[in-house]
Amino acid sequence: MNVGNKVVPTPSVNHRSRDLPRFEMLDKVLKNKKAKFSLFFLFVIVLLGIIGPWIAPHDPIEANYEAFLQEPSAEHWLGTDSIGRDLLSRMLYGARVTLTIALMSVGITFVIGTLIGVTSAYLGGFVDNLLMRIMDILLALPGIVLALAIVAVLGPSLNNAMIAIGISSIPSFALLIRGAALTIKSSGYVEASKSIGSSDWWIIMFQVIPNVANVLIVYTTLFVGAAILDSSALGFIGLGAQPPTPEWGTMLNEGKDFVSEAWWLATFPGIAITLVVFIVNILGDALNDIFNPRASNK
Repeated sequence: MNVGNKVVPTPSVNHRSRDLPRFEMLDKVLKNKKAKFSLFFLFVIVLLGIIGPWIAPHDPIEANYEAFLQEPSAEHWLGTDSIGRDLLSRMLYGARVTLTIALMSVGITFVIGTLIGVTSAYLGGFVDNLLMRIMDILLALPGIVLALAIVAVLGPSLNNAMIAIGISSIPSFALLIRGAALTIKSSGYVEASKSIGSSDWWIIMFQVIPNVANVLIVYTTLFVGAAILDSSALGFIGLGAQPPTPEWGTMLNEGKDFVSEAWWLATFPGIAITLVVFIVNILGDALNDIFNPRASNK
């Protein structure tokens, strides 16, 4: 399956993973070099986003016309922008904004997409056909185009960008989860639960969803990278976070007009976006290796 322009590997549903103690699953993650590398760098980036306001050397919003377009120096490590704002301070604040947009939008995708995918697979019949046809219609538009349409209706803002990115990713996520849930639906323990009179809701929440947890973890991680790209794209075209809010995509847009005379304005936000998405994708691949028994046996 495709997530944006990325081909997403399809991890198999591992029935045995539910029987493994939590510490054993954590031990598998920590023994994987790619997972440790990516988790460490993601931890550093998230930590910088959290403590950014306390360690930023300057106010990220206040203009200083005496220091406009200064090159990186001892006073301004990453230089200043066209109205004298310190780029390092804006990058630190922007990390929090960009990651918040990505995590909140993925949260929307995760909750709604999981419920649609699992419910569709378990109930089947008319409900499955109806939900999947709706998802197919939404999938006819690329995710970023759908997000643009939603923002155009709701209006450009930080909160609306989160909602738009979250909704635009639901169809792909729901289809991926449906495929994994179909395998669980035909398992013996689900049939046993039905035979003793368990409700459909109980089976979905406590039998189906826990047993596709490994698939959910891998896909959710990969969708975080896609959400960062989408949020940056919306910010770049002026439909995401609005100035003077520091956000990496918005900062990239502000720097594009000064590429020849102030290379640092577009370079550092672009590197930050690329680096975070790269690390998130490495983590997703590592988790796929861990949770997919066929990959781990190679």
